[in-house]
Amino acid sequence: MNANNSNKRDTIDKLRQEILHMQGFKPGGTGTTKMPGLEVIEQAFPNAIFPLGAVHEFICEGQEGSAASGGFIGGLLGLLMQETGACLWISTSRKLFPPALESFGAAPHRVIFADVDKEKDLLWATEEALKCEGLSAVITELRDITFAQSRRLQLAVEKSRVTSFIMRKDPARLSSTTSVARWKILPAPSVNEAGLPGVGFPHWQVELLKVRNGYPGCWEVTWSAGKFETQQKRSGALTIPLDGQRKTG
Repeated sequence: MNANNSNKRDTIDKLRQEILHMQGFKPGGTGTTKMPGLEVIEQAFPNAIFPLGAVHEFICEGQEGSAASGGFIGGLLGLLMQETGACLWISTSRKLFPPALESFGAAPHRVIFADVDKEKDLLWATEEALKCEGLSAVITELRDITFAQSRRLQLAVEKSRVTSFIMRKDPARLSSTTSVARWKILPAPSVNEAGLPGVGFPHWQVELLKVRNGYPGCWEVTWSAGKFETQQKRSGALTIPLDGQRKTG
């Protein structure tokens, strides 16, 4: 390889890292937030870092899917807010019981709930909230979002570095978006503690349907003793179709 080709490769690698940084994929090391218990899932993202300051969308199938997504997001919020910070939860018909967030490590008194009357007001409120650098995250429950609308949210988070979680409640209308990841969280049978009766800890099937520049996959995750536990990854052959999107089969 001559010097000219080497310089071109270095330039391309540098541009790729700059683009990933703008999309929320930071390099490993200091200044990054790890997600304890989700290390296996983090390997699906570029640089093995959970992308913050980016837009994530969650596909919610029915009330069970919404509840499972809400619980999983609650665990993420607990890690994002830590000792300080606050987040905003926006919806038109919220069914979340705020004190339940405390079970997932998120302090309910630091979650601001905004209930709007019309669906069209959700995205406006979300975009304005994502411009507030003092927030750790913004969660939005809505039915659908277009590519152009998601692009506006992406531009907002690129400036503020606030993380956006979009809960889409109409799986029949899945348009393309600028989100870095598309998740689907489904409830799974809980596992009881050995010798103890009753209901076990929250247990989910966590699937990454789409990951920008990453590797989709499916895992079993439990929330136990105040943290995530990724127990296993479902088998699936990694394939790369013509559009370049890696998928598991």
